[in-house]
Amino acid sequence: MNSSADQEIINLSMQKWEWMSAQDVAPLAALFNEAAVFVHMGATFSKEQELDVIKTGRIHYRDVDIKDVSVRFIGSTAIVLTTLQLGSVVNGNEVSNPFVVTEVYVQQADAWTLASMSFTRLVTH
Repeated sequence: MNSSADQEIINLSMQKWEWMSAQDVAPLAALFNEAAVFVHMGATFSKEQELDVIKTGRIHYRDVDIKDVSVRFIGSTAIVLTTLQLGSVVNGNEVSNPFVVTEVYVQQADAWTLASMSFTRLVTH
């Protein structure tokens, strides 16, 4: 059972996936913390680099099939773990991978910002 705080963060995370899929960088720019870091399978990006990758379509997050999502709070920090199958186009190549995505949100001035997002590819047998 999710509390209202849990649901607020889960909804924000879900909205983020929609914005990423639509390549809608304006709301993402507002959501991403200035000091944010994005860890992918082959690279680590700053806020500006991640927004550029999304805007230019070098990584196009197309199909996000969420299997499970959970959130835990530590003070004014929220950690979201999302298990998903991610279909994307990376540098023109279609790929689909199972991931656990770790998102770290920090609350500043009554607003949540995304401070970190890391993709951990799952090994499936």
